[in-house]
Amino acid sequence: MDKLPIELPPFEPGWVWLVGAGPGDPGLLSLYALHALRAAEVVVYDALVDARVVQLARPGATLEYAGKRGGKPSAEQPDITAKLIRHARAGRRVLRLKGGDPFVFGRGGEEALALVAAGIPFRLVPGITAGIGGLAYAGIPATHRDTNHAVTFVTGHGTSGDVPDGLDWPALARGSPVLVLYMALKHLATITAMLRAAGRPADEPVAVISRATTPDQRVLESTLAAAAADVIRHGIEPPAIVVVGKVVRLRAGLDWLGALAGRALDPDPLGLGRRRDAG
Repeated sequence: MDKLPIELPPFEPGWVWLVGAGPGDPGLLSLYALHALRAAEVVVYDALVDARVVQLARPGATLEYAGKRGGKPSAEQPDITAKLIRHARAGRRVLRLKGGDPFVFGRGGEEALALVAAGIPFRLVPGITAGIGGLAYAGIPATHRDTNHAVTFVTGHGTSGDVPDGLDWPALARGSPVLVLYMALKHLATITAMLRAAGRPADEPVAVISRATTPDQRVLESTLAAAAADVIRHGIEPPAIVVVGKVVRLRAGLDWLGALAGRALDPDPLGLGRRRDAG
């Protein structure tokens, strides 16, 4: 790594670093994450870690895939944890590389507690979660003072594989102006129906961002009533983030990637200036 005006912490043998790789684009890695990739002897990485990020590992590092994807053969969590402990006890520098942020719907807390129980020292390196970075690459801010002063992050996929039944969906529908749904594509029809039943309007804007921040990123703009059908009709596939709320309308003015491709941006996507002029 080039000489930096800061001193990076040493990656000691026998330690495990739990590192967030961000939503996809390698440019969104933190300095600590890149430092860990350059120093680790073993890299245990998830399915949602972009291949370009894995390629940044130091030459000769052992790369071990530990991805878990719904409906497909996947590594079991106890086996992943045991692997981290085994490598650390052998005196290796172990990098546990997770998509997004390890502590946001990433089971990083479970793995860290297992390391604590085993007496393994660890460091946590946050990453940019898809619910923030993915929205930004789609030109949708998580908050904007003209649309929302709160945002709620929700998982649409429980431990059983069904819609989480421990969530108060009517309360979420009534109380949060913007909902960002992780792992919700499979159950989108059920979730949108519950939100509408709790009073959200059928024409409320919805965006679905697939493979966020990667060259394969796709953004579907729809409504609460039509989103589930539109996802099927347009062939949108996971991994994807779903955002529900008026903030989606801001994409007409903030789609910076679209602007690079020639899209004309609207400086007043909410129509506030027009309404003020009319008043």
